[in-house]
Amino acid sequence: MFSTFISIFQLILAILLVVVILLQQKGSGLGSAFGGSGTVYTTRRGIDKALFQATIVISVFFFLIAVINLVV
Repeated sequence: MFSTFISIFQLILAILLVVVILLQQKGSGLGSAFGGSGTVYTTRRGIDKALFQATIVISVFFFLIAVINLVV
């Protein structure tokens, strides 16, 4: 019973993590690494900052649930 609950919770976290990652603003990618263009680093504000922090929190929870699921 507990193992089933943990597995379902991990699946929900995985889907949520994918959605939050896809909602983030796209960066310059690898094109600027080889093209030599100057990169301007800006601070995250508003929804971009909230999505970034949510990604970190969900990733940590996903990792912890994966370890718990492995032990149980």
